[in-house]
Formats: sequence, C-alpha cells, structure tokens
Amino acid sequence: MRAAERLGKESKPAPGDLRFVQAFVNTLDVESGRDRFAEVSELQSWLHTHCELDASIRLTEKHRQEAVEFREALRTVMTEGSESDPAALAVLEDVGRRADLRLSTTKDGRLNLDASGTDPCSALGRLLAAVHTAMLDGTWSRLKVCAADECRWAFYDASKNRSGTWCSMEVCGNRSKVREHRSRQRPAQA
Repeated sequence: MRAAERLGKESKPAPGDLRFVQAFVNTLDVESGRDRFAEVSELQSWLHTHCELDASIRLTEKHRQEAVEFREALRTVMTEGSESDPAALAVLEDVGRRADLRLSTTKDGRLNLDASGTDPCSALGRLLAAVHTAMLDGTWSRLKVCAADECRWAFYDASKNRSGTWCSMEVCGNRSKVREHRSRQRPAQA
C-alpha cells in the first residue's frame, strides 16, 4: 500500500488550514518517488487551488525550486528532533520575509497573520501563516512525519497521548516491528 493510499484510508487530516500544510508536504510521495511539483504547471495549479495564487501569474522553474525547498524545510521541522535545524529554519524565515506577512484583525477582534499578496511567495507565506496559527492553537505538534525513512509521509497524530510515530501502524509500523524482530533473531541463530 502506497503512502498516498494510507492517507486516504487511515490518516486523519489536520484541522483547519493546517490540512493545506499537510497536503503541501505530501506532494512528494517519498516511497514511490512521485513528486506532484515535478513540473512548474503542477505547482502553479496547486498554489492557485489551495493558496490563492493569482491565476494570471506564470511561475518559473526558480519558483518551483523555491517551493520544493520550502516543502522539504517544512518536512524537516516536522520531523521529531529536527525542529531546530538551522538550514530549514532559514528557508522558512526567508519565505516569511519575502511573503510580507502581516497582522490583521478579524471581525471578532482577534489577530490574524496572513500574506496579503497574490504572488508565489505570498502563496507560500499563507502556508507559513497556517503553521504559525497551528503553533498558537497547539495543533502543530500533532503534525508529524512518518518515522519510516522510506515513507516520510506527513500525518496528523490524533492519538490521545500524541505518541504517533508512523503514518500507518498497519504498514510502516508493522515493517519496523518486523525489522526489529528479525534483527533480534539473527544473533540467536548465529
């Protein structure tokens, strides 16, 4: 079962706009090698649909490379133990700076962080703003990357104690447990 199939059948989507961050990170299926941003047109379509990219703006290969770098920086900071990675944090800071993130107020008087433009960097900035909001409401720590190196799928840990490690216990968790069992059996057989 491929990672993408696991998401639809077994993984709970993240709440609110954090689901767009999850979907963005999952545009690369590490297991199959399928990259939904392999072509500029695919990135353009995704950002237009999910992040309010102005349809008249034409993206370039440089925009695609920046978006892929941003995606992988997000994956890195979502990985347990890597949330302080200086290179990944520098990419996120750069996107935030170029997206010109701004505070605004909602009708009910709450502060909201958003990117006001319709350009490619503002589209990525909206994802960064969703991360910020999720950090404030406590949902960010539940968005994780599968611990299986061959998978690395972003999943929302809905477990009560926030102990989820794999996107799917039935697939990635089982693979890990079988590997551990076999490694313990080898010395006994020797």
